[in-house]
Amino acid sequence: MKKKSLVAGLSAIAIVASLAACSGDGGGGEGGSNAKPTNCTNKIVNADAPVVSVWAWYPNMATVVDNFNNDHDDVQVCWTVAGQGADEYAKLQTAVSAGKGAPDVVMLETDQLVGFEIQEALVDISDLGANDVKKNFAEGSWGDVSQGDAVYAVPIDGGPMAMIYRKDIFEQYNITPPTTWEEYEAAAQTVKDAGGPWFGNLGSNVPAALTALFQQNGAVPFDYDLADPQKISINLDTPEIKEVMDYWAGLTEKGLIGTEDQFTTDYIAGVVGGKYATYVSAAWAPGYLTGAGVGQGDDAGLFAVAPLPQWDADNPVSVNWGGSALAVTTQASDKELAAKVALGLYADEASLTDGWKTQTIFPLNKDVLTSDEFVNNEVEFFGGQTANKDIYIPAADAYEGTTYSPFSVYYYAQLQAQLVKIAAGDVGGSQAATDLQDIIVKYAQEQGFTVE
Repeated sequence: MKKKSLVAGLSAIAIVASLAACSGDGGGGEGGSNAKPTNCTNKIVNADAPVVSVWAWYPNMATVVDNFNNDHDDVQVCWTVAGQGADEYAKLQTAVSAGKGAPDVVMLETDQLVGFEIQEALVDISDLGANDVKKNFAEGSWGDVSQGDAVYAVPIDGGPMAMIYRKDIFEQYNITPPTTWEEYEAAAQTVKDAGGPWFGNLGSNVPAALTALFQQNGAVPFDYDLADPQKISINLDTPEIKEVMDYWAGLTEKGLIGTEDQFTTDYIAGVVGGKYATYVSAAWAPGYLTGAGVGQGDDAGLFAVAPLPQWDADNPVSVNWGGSALAVTTQASDKELAAKVALGLYADEASLTDGWKTQTIFPLNKDVLTSDEFVNNEVEFFGGQTANKDIYIPAADAYEGTTYSPFSVYYYAQLQAQLVKIAAGDVGGSQAATDLQDIIVKYAQEQGFTVE
């Protein structure tokens, strides 16, 4: 069975957001590096150079693109915001299905790569310069953009997870940062019994975060290899996943955590107002929170960060939520030139420094991760805490990578539906895991996959 027949139905999937940390809008672009696209958001510095079209949405992309164009006489970037995350993916899927209209280079979250790889929409850039920069990245982050010896994107940033907490609430209730999830629940009960706020939150719209917590407990939700695209292993009703689902369902049932969707106005108001004692999130969260107005008024200086609580303190596991990469599409007419852009855009020191200093990204390039300025940075949002050195860099270094399915969008939508049922008290954690397994297996089989 051919790859394209396997995914004939995948293009009809409704796209849902897996990460809502940034925002943007804009139009599309035409593939073809020599097409001289004219709908650029940015200024072309060298009008005689060939142009590569790029879709990307990070807030500081204007600076990043200008840095690249000012530094290159041989190629220029024409940048367009085709939407943030899910909106961009929907437009890209339309272009892939139509066989035209895709950019030369596209920003994708790493959990979306396989879904486009299986449609042969992305170029293997391993021999177009990617292998030359492999040494600049940790094994886990490089694995997230690779399939065997093939490399389908260049990492920009990641989301090593940790636990942000309110120092004032912890001090008020004499709580120390929990090192295990058992301690987390005990602390949550202590705060509730004393009449305090919710200890945390699990909104239905963060299925990618919960999936990372599955993996922290040793689960492997999907086993998939593009070299054998017809076969997939789906393991969603395992003891490891049921334990995690039962745990968070239990916190919800006991009233220890909230269930509001994250990234909403109401949720942010709650964070500002001390409605939650903790925020289990990723390294990009400080930038998202400050951008949303957190930590800039009465709540300034009240936040700190600690390592993610563990299931087994003696065997800690680091996991990742979010992060993006730049991929070359198969619609690019000059794939070598497009690869040069993908490899060079958001890879220079000026752009990477701007990214982490504005807290737009947590960079994965070792040149930054090992620099004294980044390592010893006293993060203003955390009251001067050296969060990179103490929390996020060790987590990023220890992250071993993830195997994503070819239908992450559908999987996330179905996990989100189960979380809604859990919040409503309609289903328990273990049953939700079993139901999810049945739904995803049935879907995979309907798409032509053999489920092992």
